Amino acid sequence: MKAAVVTQLGAPLQILDIPIPRPAPGQVLVRMETSGLCHTDIHAAHGDWPVKPTPPFVPGHEGVGVIEELGEGVTVRSVGERVAIAWLGFACGACRHCIGGWETLCERQVNSGYSVDGTFAEYAVVAAAFATPVPDAVSSLDAAPLTCAGVTTYKAIKVAHVAPAETVAVFGIGGLGHLALQYARIAGGIAIAVDEQDDKLAMARGLGADEVVNAATTDPVQAIQALGGADVAVALAASPQSFDQAYRSLRRGGRMVCVALPADGTMSLPIFDTVLSGKSVIGSIVGTRNDLADVFALHAAGRTTVIAVERKLEEVNEAMADVLSGSVPARVVFQF
Repeated sequence: MKAAVVTQLGAPLQILDIPIPRPAPGQVLVRMETSGLCHTDIHAAHGDWPVKPTPPFVPGHEGVGVIEELGEGVTVRSVGERVAIAWLGFACGACRHCIGGWETLCERQVNSGYSVDGTFAEYAVVAAAFATPVPDAVSSLDAAPLTCAGVTTYKAIKVAHVAPAETVAVFGIGGLGHLALQYARIAGGIAIAVDEQDDKLAMARGLGADEVVNAATTDPVQAIQALGGADVAVALAASPQSFDQAYRSLRRGGRMVCVALPADGTMSLPIFDTVLSGKSVIGSIVGTRNDLADVFALHAAGRTTVIAVERKLEEVNEAMADVLSGSVPARVVFQF
């Protein structure tokens, strides 16, 4: 099968012909139809994070396709079923986190495209229980970004406990941000989009943003504070400066949700202001399987819009460069 492979951290990916994987007991083999390109895939290929993947490996964790083969003992999925393969490729199901509804914190988890081969390939295997069914009303093109960008930002809005009429500032309007502002509005929030590119802010307006701020020409902290400050600030840009701006945009009692993972990022918080102003800083990792099912249900009901450009897998290196340059409106999706 054809696959985009990281043969060396920091080197361009290579399109190689590698064997089709066989499903182990409890797994399914999925013939991929689409796979989104997440910034995490770029971090993985570059070895940016402290815990690095081991080459050679296949990135990708926004995969959607059809099950072609069942591993021994699989009863929860069936051949011909269309499913999504997400970042959370497996969790133990028995630890305190799993049984408490926080399987994304499982210390035995397996991550698609990072600790095991992912979905930048014509076929991929995944634990059957973690292959999430995709509703018929959701296209494979839309389902791919929803599988990570969607479920990640849905979870961020969920853990922020956004209430109707609260102001939500979304820092970074790209693959994640264009969905985050939609989930903020679904929760009843008043959405402020913050980015450095006018075209992305125009996209945000088209998706329902109530206010937009160009951080390249305007101090976003001053602009948001002039509007009364943010009840919730969602940090989606892989920039430590943006995280600092998100925190400082909060009004008293505000909540900052940290989602992006800058390669060299550290965060310094003013203790005095955090305590006396009653501010909260929340880390939010990707959502659970139940969260992903919710994301698909909302999209099937027509509540969200996915902005994506289609590419071929052979264009993977060019696509990564385009994401890093900011020239992609929202998401890149590889079509197989």
